[in-house]
Amino acid sequence: MAQHNELGKKGEQMAVDFLINKGYDIIERNYRFDKAEVDIIAQKQNTLAIIEVKARSTADFGDPQDFVKPKQIKNLVKAVDEYVTVNDLDVEVRFDIIAIVREGKTFNIEHLKDAFYHF
Repeated sequence: MAQHNELGKKGEQMAVDFLINKGYDIIERNYRFDKAEVDIIAQKQNTLAIIEVKARSTADFGDPQDFVKPKQIKNLVKAVDEYVTVNDLDVEVRFDIIAIVREGKTFNIEHLKDAFYHF
């Protein structure tokens, strides 16, 4: 497996552990619809948090959250709309990013709530 794929998988697991620690219930991982993959769907009270995980080995080329592009956001919104409709959910939906950057032998985890809005 390529090194960036390993970091991505490790980052997703770190994000899940982080969210559980913060009191979130993990509902789905790697939910796919059409051209989108939602990394994590989590819930805390009446809010469905749609989490995009971005893990980087360095911040030299920019912050991880800067790599979420408009087309990806559009696809995520479409996938989440389908998910909420199919599961007949009555919840508030929030789009978050968990940005993870390796710093030496440790990782810095930043949870950006309401990182982007659906249109």
